[in-house]
Amino acid sequence: MSNESKRREALVYHAKPKPGKIEVVPTKKYATQRDLSLAYSPGVAIPCLEIEKDKENVYKYTAKGNLVAVISNGTAVLGLGDIGPLASKPVMEGKGLLFKIFADIDVFDIEVDTKDIDAFIATVKNIAPTFGGINLEDIKAPEAFEIERRLKEELDIPVMHDDQHGTAIISAAALLNALEIAKKKIEKVKIVISGAGAAAISCTKLYKAFGAKTENIVMLDSKGVIRSDRPNLSLEKLEFATDRKIDTLEEAMVDADVFLGLSIADIVTPEMLVSMAKRPIVFAMANPDPEIDYNLAISTRKDIIMATGRSDHPNQVNNVLGFPYIFRGALDVRATKINEEMKMAAVKALASLAKEHVPEQVNIAYGETKLNYGPEYIIPKPFDPRLISTVPPAVAKAAMESGVARIQITDWDRYEEELMERMGNDNKISRLLMNRAKMSPKRIVFAEADHLDVLKAAQIVQEEGIGVPILLGRRDVIMELMQEIDFDPEHVTIIDPKSDEEKIKRDAYAEVYWLSRNRKGVTKFDAEKLMRERNYFAAMMVNEGDADALLSGYSRAYPSVVKPMLELIGMAKGIDRVAATNLMNTSRGPLFISDTSINIDPSATDLAKIAVMTAKTVRLFGMEPVIGMISYANFGSSKNERARKVKEAVAILHRSHPELIVDGELQIDFALNKEMLQTKFPFSKLVGKKVNTLIYPNLEAANGTYKLIKELNKSDSIGPIMMGMKKPVHILQLGASVEEMVNMAAVAVVDAQEKEKRATPEK
Repeated sequence: MSNESKRREALVYHAKPKPGKIEVVPTKKYATQRDLSLAYSPGVAIPCLEIEKDKENVYKYTAKGNLVAVISNGTAVLGLGDIGPLASKPVMEGKGLLFKIFADIDVFDIEVDTKDIDAFIATVKNIAPTFGGINLEDIKAPEAFEIERRLKEELDIPVMHDDQHGTAIISAAALLNALEIAKKKIEKVKIVISGAGAAAISCTKLYKAFGAKTENIVMLDSKGVIRSDRPNLSLEKLEFATDRKIDTLEEAMVDADVFLGLSIADIVTPEMLVSMAKRPIVFAMANPDPEIDYNLAISTRKDIIMATGRSDHPNQVNNVLGFPYIFRGALDVRATKINEEMKMAAVKALASLAKEHVPEQVNIAYGETKLNYGPEYIIPKPFDPRLISTVPPAVAKAAMESGVARIQITDWDRYEEELMERMGNDNKISRLLMNRAKMSPKRIVFAEADHLDVLKAAQIVQEEGIGVPILLGRRDVIMELMQEIDFDPEHVTIIDPKSDEEKIKRDAYAEVYWLSRNRKGVTKFDAEKLMRERNYFAAMMVNEGDADALLSGYSRAYPSVVKPMLELIGMAKGIDRVAATNLMNTSRGPLFISDTSINIDPSATDLAKIAVMTAKTVRLFGMEPVIGMISYANFGSSKNERARKVKEAVAILHRSHPELIVDGELQIDFALNKEMLQTKFPFSKLVGKKVNTLIYPNLEAANGTYKLIKELNKSDSIGPIMMGMKKPVHILQLGASVEEMVNMAAVAVVDAQEKEKRATPEK
């Protein structure tokens, strides 16, 4: 993608369908006059009076307790520098989005138009009663130090400058584990810090809190080594000024054990790495390009333990591992501040989590057989679902033990359950899917590439590294559309199945197809004619190994696309019925719905098979299936054959697959409402569990349900995901959106990865 195209895409993302990235959504009913009279006048006066009596009631009757202000004056925005408060707003909204999706914290972004420290502090103090916490962002040093210090002293709610402390907390966790793996003591190691900004100062202070010695630290700024004999040093730099008579990074690196880079790209050379001590620890965190290239570093020193700020290398030091969860813990005990004890608790929790058994969902997300604690895994991954239930409790406990918590948590198991429930509305599973696809991209045939939206999806798939698109359709139309959306055709395969250029390939495919179907009424002429049809041609590409996966169905009715796939590709070994499931990212978490596209009125035996196939698909996403078999009846309440069919399917599953968590027949509300199920049907296998898979008794029920959820709740839909096919073939819904097609491309890639894995004999 060209720079202009990237620019345009970024601007469209922030502008459409409406400007910005966050919004305010009502949390109470407002449909009737009664509702409105409670929401506002006269009913609202009653909680006002309760808060007047006791200010702590503000947490009981308003959103203050879950509301954080992300505040900046725009003086140090990303790597853009002092661009002003208005220009910083997109970044502040982005920070708000991260707070919400990772820790379910609501945010107002506040951009303050002043560089005067006193005016800035006065503004924040005056608006602080609105909020449960203050996140300072993108404020230049040294002003940032003074602003944070004074606000922490003068406010009674948590205040944190994430640019300082986020990097410090995550890198400290990584450092503790790296030192343990390298068999080194923090009290003895020599540390070189390249950079002397807010983050570097905060990192170094936190390392000292864990035992690093000042005399073993050398810090550098743009002028070189910060020496004690250099005039006009700020108080922050003076704390880390060295008495050593050295001036350069090259000199400082000799025999150093640890290098922390928060400066600029490519300032560390291989020769500097060679001069470091045995088993060196290198955190090169300049973004987007580190102080030394990762591959160059690990090829230079085989004994190195390395981290960067990048997601495409092991050990990413990513602030999103910290700030959402630190504020979550602080808010949940109504902490008056975020103190050193809470930050250190977060460090220890992150370091400890990296040593625990990694859930399969995380392995899947990162394309690993098994992530293990070691040089390439010293900190948890951002996709790790345990972060929400690990870091906030550690922070909350530290707040309680250090005396800054205003409420006490006594039932920690219940608190952890509540934290996990908060993440039900997150789309982590979509990000997991994309990340896994990128680990081993596959060749995907887009059978209808002469449609603009299909081409847009293919462009995203290529540019994001999800897969390698192969475009089928009229070449002239495709080329014209590619030019319109700035999609470079140079490295993309474009095929027109009807063109003369493809005659040899077309005839070869026709021969193979005819030989496989000549006893089923297909003549050679029929075969040659069919190969001019893009879906037949595309299916043969996958069959013959000229492509790894196939997407079609955007412009044609579902049955007309299914037919050639079943004829040419067929079902996997041991499968006698294909089916489809849709993954819905709902407010309660991921929900699989089957069968949404294929089987009109399946029998009890068919339903059982569909449930088994769906369970395998759910596990493909790193989740353990909990299956509700849906009906209009509950556990024998109806003797009608439609209800009996579902009951028989459950009986089959209980006999043949006792390992599956599955039950029914039951109505949809009982399947999704744990309290209702517990009260009315305490004997059910689903009691106490969160159902994430629904198997419907017929196509119209399943198809209607998934589309209803999609349209009413604007839920992200991934599917239909074809199950039971021999090859990775997936058929889109008619008129699927670009986003849905990109999601399905990722599904196709992951499907191809899994089928390749099963076909490859283990060594």
